[in-house]
Amino acid sequence: MYKIQTLNKIAACGLNRLDRDNYEIATDINNPDAILVRSADMHSMQLSDNVKAVARAGAGTNNIPIPELTEKGVVVFNTPGANANAVKELVILALLLSSRPAVKANAWANGLAGKGDEIADLAEKGKSQFVGPELKGKTLGVIGLGAIGAMVANTAIQLGMKVIGYDPFLSIKAAWSLDHNVQHSETLEGIYKNADYITIHVPQTNDTKGMINASTIKQMKDGVRILNIARGGLVNNEDLIEAIKSGKVACHVTDFACEELLNQENVIVLPHLGASTPEAEDNCAIMAADELKDFLENGNIINSVNFPKTYSENPIPAGGTRLCISHKNVPDTISKFTKILGEAKLNIAGMINQARGDVAYNLIDVDGKVSEDIIAKLSESDTVTGVRAIYA
Repeated sequence: MYKIQTLNKIAACGLNRLDRDNYEIATDINNPDAILVRSADMHSMQLSDNVKAVARAGAGTNNIPIPELTEKGVVVFNTPGANANAVKELVILALLLSSRPAVKANAWANGLAGKGDEIADLAEKGKSQFVGPELKGKTLGVIGLGAIGAMVANTAIQLGMKVIGYDPFLSIKAAWSLDHNVQHSETLEGIYKNADYITIHVPQTNDTKGMINASTIKQMKDGVRILNIARGGLVNNEDLIEAIKSGKVACHVTDFACEELLNQENVIVLPHLGASTPEAEDNCAIMAADELKDFLENGNIINSVNFPKTYSENPIPAGGTRLCISHKNVPDTISKFTKILGEAKLNIAGMINQARGDVAYNLIDVDGKVSEDIIAKLSESDTVTGVRAIYA
């Protein structure tokens, strides 16, 4: 019986992927094998040594202490693409709101309450203060062409915009998904200098934090409109506000509320609505549950942010054992595993080894049951961060 702790409300359609005959699922649970989380902050949590995996029902993992978990051999999963359409739709809404001052117009129109028969004439006379440019023919700069950025770029093309994209790590899959009319910029400067609208779709890292700042804004066109539906820390808010006040930036739409941005002229703040659709929550929950299930039952790793993709299509040998070993990616480690198994007269039926930077992961299928003593020997090395046995 596997124990799963949920730190947020997870959609039932996802939890239902975990058979209750094999899984116990609860918010309060002792020594969980894995954790399902959405936005809960895990940085101050004291995790049980029994935790083998954390699955984030969403793409971002800033709420998870990844380096610490990696050192403990804990696999962290996310669900890339599961909420991409929901976020893409919000970005398109932000694009429109940044251009046409519908929010201000609505507030002004509501102020006409009580004017009775005068409302129609007053509305006609007052509408000129809410003029905004059309998107068609304008240039959109898309920073980051992953699942969401590519969808935004393609939709903007359909709206009649010119689109310039920047992504030094563009995957083959993402490249194939892009409309052929999307132009590729070799540098961020190419985006900053040419775009009328800029939307950001990159993770927040040490390199990207505060990437929109006084220096980069200075390179942009006058009257640029900046959208941030990705991560709050990507924009230096103090510099952004100054650029709004000077008129350099015409409008900023952000999905990340904070004190300094609230009630600022030409800043539209949304309360983190990016993935807030029932469809996205369902998709993320299903993907996260499936990732945990495949990992716990088969040892497979797909969509991990800290471990290499490692997948075996073969079943565990009948009466045998699958060893799931996480370790530091250093020479001679695998030979130590095979030596221990050989000395125990255990035949290796199959082996997959994958590495990602300093982290490595092995799936070793063994004919026969591997004893706790052998598992302990495999765990002795300082380079090994975790050994788990799955029995057929």
